[in-house]
Amino acid sequence: MKSFVKIIGLLFLTFTLFLGILFLIFFLYLKITLPSISQLKNYRPKQTNVVVDIRGDVIGYIGEERRIFVPLEKIPSHVVKAFVAAEDANFYKHKGIDFWGVLRAIYKNIIHGKIVQGGSTITQQVVRALLLSPERTIQRKIKEIILAWQIEKHLTKDEILTIYLNHIYLGEGAYGVEAAALTYFNKHVWELNLNEAATLAGLPAAPSKYSPLSNPQLAVARRNYVLKRMAEVGYISWEIAQQVSSQPIILNPKNVNIPVYAAYFIDAVKDELYQILPSKIIEQGGLKIQTTLDLEWAKRAYENAIRTVNHIFANREPPEIAIVCLNNEDGGVRVLIGGRNYSQSSYNRALLAKRQPGSAFKPFIWATAIEDGVLLPTAIIPDQPITLPGANKGEDWSPGNYDNKYMGPVSLKDGLAYSRNTVSVRIALLTGLGRIQKMLEKLEVKYNQPLNYSIALGTYEVSPLELTRIYSIFPNMGVLVKPYFIEKIYDKIYDASKIIYQHSLENKAVISAYTAYVMNEFMQAVVQYGTGTCAKALGVPVAGKTGTTQDYKDAWFIGYTPRYTCGVWVGYDKGKTLAKGETGGRIACPVWLSVMQGTAHVYQEFPTYMPIEKQEEPTSNETF
Repeated sequence: MKSFVKIIGLLFLTFTLFLGILFLIFFLYLKITLPSISQLKNYRPKQTNVVVDIRGDVIGYIGEERRIFVPLEKIPSHVVKAFVAAEDANFYKHKGIDFWGVLRAIYKNIIHGKIVQGGSTITQQVVRALLLSPERTIQRKIKEIILAWQIEKHLTKDEILTIYLNHIYLGEGAYGVEAAALTYFNKHVWELNLNEAATLAGLPAAPSKYSPLSNPQLAVARRNYVLKRMAEVGYISWEIAQQVSSQPIILNPKNVNIPVYAAYFIDAVKDELYQILPSKIIEQGGLKIQTTLDLEWAKRAYENAIRTVNHIFANREPPEIAIVCLNNEDGGVRVLIGGRNYSQSSYNRALLAKRQPGSAFKPFIWATAIEDGVLLPTAIIPDQPITLPGANKGEDWSPGNYDNKYMGPVSLKDGLAYSRNTVSVRIALLTGLGRIQKMLEKLEVKYNQPLNYSIALGTYEVSPLELTRIYSIFPNMGVLVKPYFIEKIYDKIYDASKIIYQHSLENKAVISAYTAYVMNEFMQAVVQYGTGTCAKALGVPVAGKTGTTQDYKDAWFIGYTPRYTCGVWVGYDKGKTLAKGETGGRIACPVWLSVMQGTAHVYQEFPTYMPIEKQEEPTSNETF
């Protein structure tokens, strides 16, 4: 009997030893395969980049996850306490694992017949979110416990809370308390009251289920649970808990989707951003990108333009639009709209669509002739039929006017004001393709076909941004500025002390101030009594030019005040006709007017130009 007992005891001892060895091997295996916690010591998560307009108003976000890191000292104590009470009341007492908390959670879940409280500590949640996969296995749970214990030895409680409150997902695409505060309440986290803090603290358990946006009743119940827990652990009094529990949750949700009137602009910002900074810095996030956009103006411009086009094309398929508004002084893009509906088509017509400008290109033919001394501003040119050799051998080219009428001898000013095609061709002939080509080079206008005299009628394609840019030489008294979208970039979203990029003005003189002054006078005549009279309704000094292409496929109006130059294009993507008679003056000019009426900052007088010494009469000033 004794030997049998000894045998049983020996077997038991052997089995126990065997299990111990297996457990030790398993433990060592887990330890070897555990991820390093070193990344948590210098925690800097991927953040969104915040894009703001010229006033600092948020336009949108660039980044994979909408997260805005804030240090713990910027998070109010009542926000911290709300999350601790709801998720881990013994956080400041345990060493990563709260065994009593697990037992309490099991008990409360049994009492309520459902899961009302989790057993994982905040430290375990950090491990699960940053170091482990979301799979639910015993092996992963053991790893989670080991890592939580290790983290508590290497990080302070404040460091763990900083990671938790910035990393946790809180629904509606928001990661961390700052992004969530902006999403649900349009407030910074440090502006949240107790009601709002408790609402956010109720989200980690099930962000979709307890979202105050989609499930307000459940959100209220969950908020009240958080307030009750805060009272139970002594963070607030029961009176305050009851008082706040009786209050409604007042939401002020911020539309985190980039609005259509800024979406095309944001795409341009992205392109420029990757030209400025390495992709690694951009993708890490946490940058504040101050842009040139005037968000309020862009919104009104878009709404007004769509309303105007819909009115003109009532009961017809409305065409696409492209709008570019530049600040003349530095080239900052204040408005950029690349189409009617970004969600239906992200193709940015303002930047990418190359279309014939038609008569909207004529001012540069006039400017070349005046700049090079070919014609004086007082020159008279015949508005009469003209025939030239065509592009193909044996063919003639006989450009006519839009109305098939001829005015006879006209001044340069009236020839431009009334947009006479034959006058433009005659000026181009007098000027010569060589001079015109040099002007195009100075204007940085690129074209991919041999130059011929049809350029006088705007047959060479340009984008709305390109055409608007070169028009800015006139209000800028001869200086060409380079358009840009990003004004400054800050290293941190809420810290303006470190600027890592600031735009530098890029400009150059293209024509003389004298030529610009003359052209300003000519193009004011376009508005006063020519093809662009609808722009007079703006009520401030305006200059500009209409443009209409063959078969009414494109309608343009590029107009400017001393402060802004705005270009408008209207047309169909596939180049079908807008309909007979739908000219730049009838379609694009009203749209331009509605765009300019969207800002109050248009008034400014054109600069006057002092008379210069009398010039010699140019030898090529004959008429023909």
